[in-house]
Amino acid sequence: MNKVFFLIFTCLLLCAGTHLAAQAFDYNRVTDHPRLLMKQGEELKIRESLKDNPEMQRVYNQIVGEADRLLICPTLTYKKEGRRLLAVSREALKRIFDLSFVYRMTGEDKYRLRAEQEMVSVCSFGDWNPSHFLDVGEMTMAVAIGYDWLYDGLAPETKALVRESIRLKGFAPSNDGEYNWFLKAGNNWNQVCNTGLVYGALAILESDGEEAAAVIERAMSSVPLSMKVYVPDGNYPEGYNYWGYGTSFNAMLIAALESAFGSDGGLCETEGFMPSARFMQYMAGTTGLAFNFSDARETTQSFPAMFWFASKLDDPSLLWNEKIFLTRGDTQFTAEEERFLPLILIYGTRFDMKKVTPPAAKIWTGHGKVPVALVRTGWDEGKGFYVGIKGGTASANHAHMDAGSFVFEALGVRWAQDLGMQEYYSLEKENVRLWNGDQDGQRWDVFRYNNFVHNTLTVNGAKHQVKGEVPILETYTKDAKLGANLDMTTLFGGDLKKATREVVLVKEQYLQVTDRVQAAGKPASVRWTMVTSATPRQIDSHTMELTKEGKKLHLIIDSPSAATFSVIDNVPSHSYDAPNPGSVRIVFDADVKAGRKETLKVRLVPVME
Repeated sequence: MNKVFFLIFTCLLLCAGTHLAAQAFDYNRVTDHPRLLMKQGEELKIRESLKDNPEMQRVYNQIVGEADRLLICPTLTYKKEGRRLLAVSREALKRIFDLSFVYRMTGEDKYRLRAEQEMVSVCSFGDWNPSHFLDVGEMTMAVAIGYDWLYDGLAPETKALVRESIRLKGFAPSNDGEYNWFLKAGNNWNQVCNTGLVYGALAILESDGEEAAAVIERAMSSVPLSMKVYVPDGNYPEGYNYWGYGTSFNAMLIAALESAFGSDGGLCETEGFMPSARFMQYMAGTTGLAFNFSDARETTQSFPAMFWFASKLDDPSLLWNEKIFLTRGDTQFTAEEERFLPLILIYGTRFDMKKVTPPAAKIWTGHGKVPVALVRTGWDEGKGFYVGIKGGTASANHAHMDAGSFVFEALGVRWAQDLGMQEYYSLEKENVRLWNGDQDGQRWDVFRYNNFVHNTLTVNGAKHQVKGEVPILETYTKDAKLGANLDMTTLFGGDLKKATREVVLVKEQYLQVTDRVQAAGKPASVRWTMVTSATPRQIDSHTMELTKEGKKLHLIIDSPSAATFSVIDNVPSHSYDAPNPGSVRIVFDADVKAGRKETLKVRLVPVME
């Protein structure tokens, strides 16, 4: 790094009234290219480790196969879907990352030249769609990795084009108040956009030091705002898929800073961030399905960033779920996983996957904005029980009205389920105001998003209070009783004076859900709901037999004595709603007199044969 630049940058900080101590890094100590994630020579360690590591070899073959496929594909073109260019940006990241990685592993120029073509193509776009800045963040990261990893082999005119594009299509709009709201955001936009920009800054630090350093310093002030969501324990309020998105970028930010400067500026020390890897591990059930609360899908996936967490924490048990994905013959990587696959090899080849063992604890609990209790009694697929319980608030980013909801697995079957998210574009193209989360906002008219179709309580037929918050009151960690007790009172807008929900696995034999409610100054009608894709058969008014995949479970009302189960289909009422084939709701209602208390107790009992 040019020392003249460092002196100039220091003077600029002082002239701006900024103390030198506020500077996060010594820019004179930046490493040479390649400096992002995998430095020169580290390819040798990866190649050597592949010989005795079939899981890693499989990932490597996947990346090489994709790189070979890309050799004959046309380069990307500018094509928006609705207001997003994001699909193109993500594809660019996958292509350039894969091609550059395979070039570094093999030294074959065909991969370098093909990656360079892709970089020239996307850098020739008129813009990277700053009105939806995630698109800019991912595209900037894409060309930055190519620029850094292929630096010695790129044509001078390509280098100039990439540098100009990073400055004009990345940095410039990030300084525009019309687009840079993400700098003050507390969600994944902050993580993704800042990370992409920092990759761009690290890539061109020699040539554009002043501007690049300013981007890095700004990110070091901005990113901690988004990392507050992990406090105190690591559970991520946006749920399963968005952990994979926001946290993966956050981890890649830290990894790049460490590889370039030997320091992350203290980001790893943020409360809850490193423990969030364990949270995510417990978000996958024994069936291979996710606890898909909020805007999440039920399908689980591999998270390449988990290999970075395991390496950083020196904890191979974090890779148990990843090992299952990599050893399973039918595993297909999703598009999101595919664009980060090189991370698995960069960090995963440090482990012998044969020696990876599962975590020991049967329950993981996290508090914060969206508290969860996650019970998993077995780590082999289809073995043991899984219970996911959540509190929280509908006012959280990407939230549903699902506070108090739970999922339950036994006998290798998910019995109580969450329908999950509806894809955004399917709603946006119908002009649904999906992001209006006010109490009367249209978001809560979407069938899958309100409390009527979640495994929770509904009082007097009303939607949950958006600003209601449900904390965990108590966690049960002994084998006789595993689960949590939640305070749900604020969800019901004064219709109930008090409401608590206890969801516990009893002696690892059955799940018990106990709701204790007290009506306020007027009578209250309380509905208990559970969504399932099992086939129901009513045995009597208090007992429902569920059948799925040749297994059975009995759903039993222990109280109130007058309650009777009913089955309701999940056919939505709006044309814009997604269909929900094969699922139903099992419900019962309890009428509570003014001021009186009532207990709703239900058992979910697997039928052992």
